[in-house]
Amino acid sequence: MLLIQYKSAAGDRRVGILNGDTVTAITGYATTLELAKAAIAQGKSLASLADAAATGDKDSYEVIAQAGRVLAPIDHPDAAHTYVTGTGLTHLGSADARDAMHKKIGGDVESLSDSMKMFRMGVEGGKPEAGKAGVQPEWFYKGDGSIVRASGEDMEMPDFSLDGGEEPEIAGLYVIGDDGQPYRVGFAIGNEFSDHVTERQNYLYLAHSKLRNCGVGPALLVGELPAHVEGVSRIRAADGSVRWEKAFVSGEQNMSHTIGNLEYHHFKYGLFNRPGDVHIHFFGTATLSFADNISVQAGETFEVESPQFGPALRNKLAVQSTQFAKVKTL
Repeated sequence: MLLIQYKSAAGDRRVGILNGDTVTAITGYATTLELAKAAIAQGKSLASLADAAATGDKDSYEVIAQAGRVLAPIDHPDAAHTYVTGTGLTHLGSADARDAMHKKIGGDVESLSDSMKMFRMGVEGGKPEAGKAGVQPEWFYKGDGSIVRASGEDMEMPDFSLDGGEEPEIAGLYVIGDDGQPYRVGFAIGNEFSDHVTERQNYLYLAHSKLRNCGVGPALLVGELPAHVEGVSRIRAADGSVRWEKAFVSGEQNMSHTIGNLEYHHFKYGLFNRPGDVHIHFFGTATLSFADNISVQAGETFEVESPQFGPALRNKLAVQSTQFAKVKTL
């Protein structure tokens, strides 16, 4: 099942089931968060509750998208109550990339860079036995809900950025129950977006490079993530032509960590179990246009697409003017 959040032609918020181009509104729930909270309270699955309430108007997804009425697949009325985080060095990539990576991480561990050590740790211990915790992954904070961009919205990079590059990924979407229990609402395709030039200067700049917008959606995949996910990442020039394109794979079959292990090492912190909060957690990538020496320019469009997730995620790159406020002493 695929769910989307959107606005009606009259401007009302809605959540609906997406089937092909048809969006069927869910009656009684205006947002994914409301629907998720009701499912938790009633002890029902999200899919069954959504299916039973799918009695509203039918709309065309393309019409909604063309009108700019698509919203991110989950949000919170107070953006400060949405955490956007992620993990890196979790994907094995293509067969050739896997072979090359295994050669890089072979031999004496002390001779490896910190990144390769982390990757090797994941390969060796990222998929633990059931009921056990595996090795913890690299982890980073991106921001709160204010940085999330829906399909069709501009991806804004600050004017002090040295780069604005895509990272096609899958994100887990979560709601924390009233008792502090994390509930996975589903998965969405995403563009984690980062400043790779800043990160390349020094790995300790990773934290800076991640404080950027991200794209999520348009659809939320309810249920378990397929073990193998295939997709395509594209850069479209200002005239719409494809400037760069590459396939990517994800899912546990193509990862060095299980989804469960990545979730454990995020939600093990009490800070992330605050009732009512929303979490968007990116699971990592193995495909970047930056790795092919592509520098994306303002006015060009990122496009991330995977059949399992319905319509493509599209965001045009824009530059945001930044205002630096001088701190005043009270």
